Amino acid sequence: MYFGWQPYVPVAERRRQAEKKVAQLKKKGQPITPVKIEGRTIAKSFWGKSWCTNLERYSDFESRLPRGRTYVRNGSVVDLQIGKGEVTALVAGSELYKIKISIAPVKPNEWKAICRDSAGSVSSLVELLQGRIAKSVMDRVCREGDGLFPVPKDIKLSCSCPDWASMCKHVAATLYGVGARLDSWPELLFVLRGVDHNELMSAGSEIALNAVPAAGKVLDDGNVAALFGLDMADTPEGFAPVAGAPTCCAACDGFCCWIICCCCCCCERLVCPAPCVWIGRSGRSASRTRAICTSRAACARFTSACSS
Repeated sequence: MYFGWQPYVPVAERRRQAEKKVAQLKKKGQPITPVKIEGRTIAKSFWGKSWCTNLERYSDFESRLPRGRTYVRNGSVVDLQIGKGEVTALVAGSELYKIKISIAPVKPNEWKAICRDSAGSVSSLVELLQGRIAKSVMDRVCREGDGLFPVPKDIKLSCSCPDWASMCKHVAATLYGVGARLDSWPELLFVLRGVDHNELMSAGSEIALNAVPAAGKVLDDGNVAALFGLDMADTPEGFAPVAGAPTCCAACDGFCCWIICCCCCCCERLVCPAPCVWIGRSGRSASRTRAICTSRAACARFTSACSS
């Protein structure tokens, strides 16, 4: 060792020593998931490449990142684990070093803003995780400062190596390893930042549910009766709808009607482009009526009404 530094160890020897120690850890039951890079490209997917691009945009990191790229490409990251707010790794150097990277969660108000700005642009979970999303969403989640990717002040670095710099080559290799891992498991980015990726889609659904139908598309009572071939009846005197039931189609996904009938198990699937109306069944006893919502979104919530 020279001035606190250990002598250079060839890559092949480092990997041999690391594999030996990793085998010992496996015998003890510790899960090991190495980072494997094929070719020169570290990350290929939208999420993986965006992670790496985010690292490289900050001058705080740029001087140490090149050595990290070399390490991750040659297989030195022999284990990488990503959890909520934390990345841990084992990187082969002169010996096997332990790395811990703490990453602050996205602030609640910033995450709400991301969801709001992306509302209606994310159509499915599969497309989101595959990175097949609108450019506006890409730009929003990648935006510097208040996007989904962390800034330097959100990141705390630690390595067991003797390098005094916080961003040593082992830490840099680990950070690039995260980008490579996101190619296969993009959902880990949301886990790491402490947010639920499903909320990006539900934000769009909430906007759709709260939308008010255009006046030209609202049918009056007579048109609704003709559409479904039913006799319209006034709301039975003293009748109260199920507690908590929505009062308009917009509140239940735009596809519902309230059915008043004595057969409370006959939830029919009707399409009603108008605000919810009372549809009566002539010849029925009003004292035995129940309100049944046949909305695709809300029907399950009112199963108790159908069976009561």
